[in-house]
This record gives sequence, structure tokens and C-alpha cells, in this order.
Amino acid sequence: MEKGLVIKSTGSWYLVKTERGIVECRIRGKLRTKGLRTTNPIAVGDHVLFELEDNGNGLISSIEERKNYIIRKSTNLSKQAHILAANLDLAVIVVTLTSPRTYQQFIDRFLVTAEAYRIPVLIVFNKIDLFDEDLKMELWYMMDMYKKIGYQCIAVSIKNQQNTEELRQLLKGKISLVAGHSGVGKSSLLNLLNPQLNVKTAAVSESHDSGMHTTTFPEMHQIDNETWVIDSPGIKGFGVLEVDKSELYHYFPEIFAISADCQFNNCTHTHEPKCAVKQAVDNGQINPFRYDSYLNILNDEDEEKYRQGDSDY
Repeated sequence: MEKGLVIKSTGSWYLVKTERGIVECRIRGKLRTKGLRTTNPIAVGDHVLFELEDNGNGLISSIEERKNYIIRKSTNLSKQAHILAANLDLAVIVVTLTSPRTYQQFIDRFLVTAEAYRIPVLIVFNKIDLFDEDLKMELWYMMDMYKKIGYQCIAVSIKNQQNTEELRQLLKGKISLVAGHSGVGKSSLLNLLNPQLNVKTAAVSESHDSGMHTTTFPEMHQIDNETWVIDSPGIKGFGVLEVDKSELYHYFPEIFAISADCQFNNCTHTHEPKCAVKQAVDNGQINPFRYDSYLNILNDEDEEKYRQGDSDY
């Protein structure tokens, strides 16, 4: 039995990095992980045990316990989950305020999922070279909002290499997932970090203001001896799973901090009297757009209004 790290998943075959090199593996039988209904029982970042077959390929028999993972609703089966990656040190969400537009609803749903699995997040605002004065003001507003909550933010232009060295240092020594809509610059970021990767990039569609789909399957890339980055296909919408609605406010740090002052222990922060959270929204302690995101997830409202990007897997 040999041990390895899954660095690429195609859904049926897995590339596993071992001391001997890269081994192409498949799953033995119907491998399942602790009753979690997922479209992919094995994800990039998993540590697996496998046996070598006579043809040199591997047969995966088990997965080591994950320290964390990040999931979203499957595109095909809404009641199932798709694991984007496992065993992460950092989740990086690359967002753009133009070409294409990333909506706050999408950002906040990603943040809730990362909070639920205790994965630190870095918000990267890309394409600042395209910003006019209005977009610069909006950038300042959004970065100020997220920084006050406690999230690390950085504004960059990957195209012009503005603030990219600082971004490189934030990723150094970590296994990071890079996620976001198609067209926000994920592949360009990887090529900047390690030009030898030569990851395929594509232009943004002017007619639809959405990214062309370049990454088909998630893949882990080595940047240097201690830094790994997982590239993921462009995500259109981010459906939140495995979060109990009664505990949703736990994953909005600023709402959770104030909720202790509510009159009722089981306050949903929607209609109850003497709700400290609603009062904090009214007096500006909690950003109203963040509160709207909380309500949208709580009510499971249609994701279509903030979906962007090309089709994903």
C-alpha cells in the first residue's frame, strides 16, 4: 500500500503525487466518505492510500481524514455537494468589479462556506488597472467593509503586476485554493506565480461580460518547494450546503459578535423584538449589504441574480 497526494481530479481518474513520482489512479469500488453525499468522493488535496496494479496505475482504497474541505452545491444535483478541494491552509477568492462583475452575494456565500469549515480567506480584487474613479471608490468601500469584519484583502492588477509581489508573499508556504468566476484572472495569477506552468487563459466575452471557460478540472500546481495553489474551474453560483439555517449567523462574524445582545437566544435576526443585530444594521454597525446577504441565504433565494461566468463542471 502506498500513500500519495491527489493533485488532479477528472471525476474518474486521479493524478496522485508520490515519492516515486506521479501515479494515475482510479477508485476501488464505491468509495464513500462518512456518509457525505458528494458527486466526487475524492478531491484535490486529499491524502490517499492506493495499491499499484500490474499496468503501473493505482487503485485507491481509502482517504485519510481531512482537516477541512470546501464544498458547494453540485451543478447537476442540487441536493448533493461538490468538494472543490480538501486540506487547505487558505481559500483565495479572486473577484473583479468589472470585466466580468463579481457580485457581493457570490462573495458572501463563499465566505460563509469558508467560515463553516474554519478556512482562512484572502479576498483578491483584480483588474484595478481598469478602474475609473467610481470603481476606485467602490473598491475602497468593499475593502474597508471586509477588512473591518476581519478578512484579509488585497487589490492587484495581475496584468500590470501591481501589488503582485505582496500577493505572492501572502500565498507563500501554504496550500491555497483559488476560486472565482471565469474570467477574473485565476489562470493569469498562476502563470504569474510560476511562468513554467503555462496555464491556458482566455479573453472575457464582451457581449456577455463573462469569462471564457479555461480550466475544466481542479488541479494543484507547485509554485515553489513550499507553496501549492489549486486552480478550480470558474464558478457561476455558489450554493451554500451543510449549514443549519438556525446557525447561519455564526458564519457572519460581525452578526455573531452582536447576536449575544439579542433578547432571545434563538433569535433569527429577522423579525424578533429587541434584536441587537437589526438595531446594529440600523445604526451602521453592521453593513446593510452584508445583512441582505444573510437574509438571502437564510431564505434560500434564487442564485441567478448574481451568477456570472461560463459553464462549470
